[in-house]
Amino acid sequence: MNPAPGFKKNPAHRIVNKPSTARVRVTLNGELIADSRNTLVMEEGAYPPVYYFPRADVKMDRLLPTAHTTHCPFKGDASYFSVKDGAENSVWSYEAPYDEMLAIKDRLAFYPDKFEIKPS
Repeated sequence: MNPAPGFKKNPAHRIVNKPSTARVRVTLNGELIADSRNTLVMEEGAYPPVYYFPRADVKMDRLLPTAHTTHCPFKGDASYFSVKDGAENSVWSYEAPYDEMLAIKDRLAFYPDKFEIKPS
């Protein structure tokens, strides 16, 4: 068991993960980095929705893992990737999320201020 301590301290906090009905494309300076019909969309409070992509739908050869990490009391520890010759620490993943967030395990999300993210 690996429950999220954030939910224990703040049980009213809601995070909803659901399959997206859209095809979602991510580009950087016109280059297609991800293209999927199998994303999960996360809705968390007042934050904008975040799309989590399966790795099979991401050009992993364009990404480099970095040593940067962050911690979320609701999701767990995030690992980061930079785009080769591009945006640093701009892609994140939860390799071992808390039990409540297992749906996003090993999926990738992209910072919207670094990429164009277009659901259609």
